[in-house]
Amino acid sequence: MEPLRILSASEQVAAHLRRALLGGEWGGRIPGGNQLADRLGTGRNTVEAALQLLEDEGLLVPQGPGRRRLVRLPKKPARQALRVAILLSEDADRQLGYLVKLRQQLGEAGQIAFFAEHSMVGLGMDVKRIARVVGKTEADAWVVLAGSHDLLEWFVKQKLKAFALFGRRRGFAMAGVGPDKPGAMATATRALIGLGHRRIVLMARTRRRKPEPGASERAFLDELTAHGIIPGAYHLPDWQASIGGFHERLKTLFQVTPPTALIVDEVSFFIAARNFLAERGLRVPEDVSMVCTDADPAFDWCRTSIAHIRWDTGPVVRSVVRWADRVARGMEDLRQRHTPAEFVAGGRSGLWGVRAPMAAKRRKGMMTRTRMGAAVFLEGGGRW
Repeated sequence: MEPLRILSASEQVAAHLRRALLGGEWGGRIPGGNQLADRLGTGRNTVEAALQLLEDEGLLVPQGPGRRRLVRLPKKPARQALRVAILLSEDADRQLGYLVKLRQQLGEAGQIAFFAEHSMVGLGMDVKRIARVVGKTEADAWVVLAGSHDLLEWFVKQKLKAFALFGRRRGFAMAGVGPDKPGAMATATRALIGLGHRRIVLMARTRRRKPEPGASERAFLDELTAHGIIPGAYHLPDWQASIGGFHERLKTLFQVTPPTALIVDEVSFFIAARNFLAERGLRVPEDVSMVCTDADPAFDWCRTSIAHIRWDTGPVVRSVVRWADRVARGMEDLRQRHTPAEFVAGGRSGLWGVRAPMAAKRRKGMMTRTRMGAAVFLEGGGRW
């Protein structure tokens, strides 16, 4: 144990003034000795001795008799830019507006942001392969876009500076942000059930379903249960994470017991599913009702607007930028935030009606097509 050292009165005053100077209490010049003595309630000689100590340290610069001393604060060392690697879910994510904005704002904050060479889907969602890419990438911190449970768990175990942008982050000691979708998902499901739908299918990525359904998926299943619909593999189907696997699952669904409503996770899957229906002559919303779990600017151009879950990307981007700033300053930040999300029902009037399941025949030449027993959305007050 070091011996106790009792500070003299002038040293105690110098310590007090030092804290005030470094805290920015005085800018260009410090008050004179008499003024400081009156303020501190101590003797003039004690204050002058303290000021001399601060001069010796270089915090004060004398200007001659009767003139106040200049304050010279030490220059802050230049902070090294943080190299932030963004691990994408798939290569197409590079074009997402909020990721473009994120890179821009990180750059403006003095960081170096770049996309990792390979995406998670490009690496087959294989944690070992992704780990090798991470190990070879020169980065100080990582932003993981929609990471799976296993991948985020790996980042935590490696004690890497990582931020979960969406993904299965709940329960992990890591920073993250994402829209609070479970409530909006429950509202969307409840709205569909209220309009008469029973055969509702949620198409979500594997990482949203395994090892167990995520929060939004659980909200969907719980809402079905609350309304007497026994949820199963039909409502949250498994499918291979590929273009072929996605379309094969849709084909299987519509062969025997076709859904009357589809909730589709992510805009790209929504467009693919709508295209699948169009190729088979099924109209949205007349034959099959659809909800997208995200918004897209293209939706505003649709004559009948698309039901979707809306959330603001601004707070999400700002959360990542603030986290990177703290990491660059050597601070630990493991906070997880949730931004508001809301269900937008769609339609020009914002109201929808429903026609009970029925079989409608349409003749075209000698061919008769039987329309599947799908609940049909009509705009509020529309025809029946």
